[in-house]
Amino acid sequence: MSKRSGFVEIVIALVGLTVPWLWGQPPPPSDLPLGDMQGKARTACLECHDGRIILQQRLSKATWTKEVDKMTKWGAVVDPADRDALIEYLSVNFPAGKAPEPAARVLGQKKR
Repeated sequence: MSKRSGFVEIVIALVGLTVPWLWGQPPPPSDLPLGDMQGKARTACLECHDGRIILQQRLSKATWTKEVDKMTKWGAVVDPADRDALIEYLSVNFPAGKAPEPAARVLGQKKR
């Protein structure tokens, strides 16, 4: 296979993955807990992260505040009017004292 052919196949695969979202179809479900801020969390967090990374987090409210502020500085779109409610949603659903969700096994990885 030539380099050009491989490049074309990669571009086609990437377009195939993104075009449904461009046509207005929703992204795959994130498994984030229900709540008033679930949609805002999807929009702000899942733009860059897979939902599993959030499901694994266990942070205090103060640490969630720092995390949301950091991500906003890095480009996460969080309306200032929604900031406190988003932090509350994350700190209630993923508090420091709660056991983390079991990690999903990724195909192809061997048990150790």
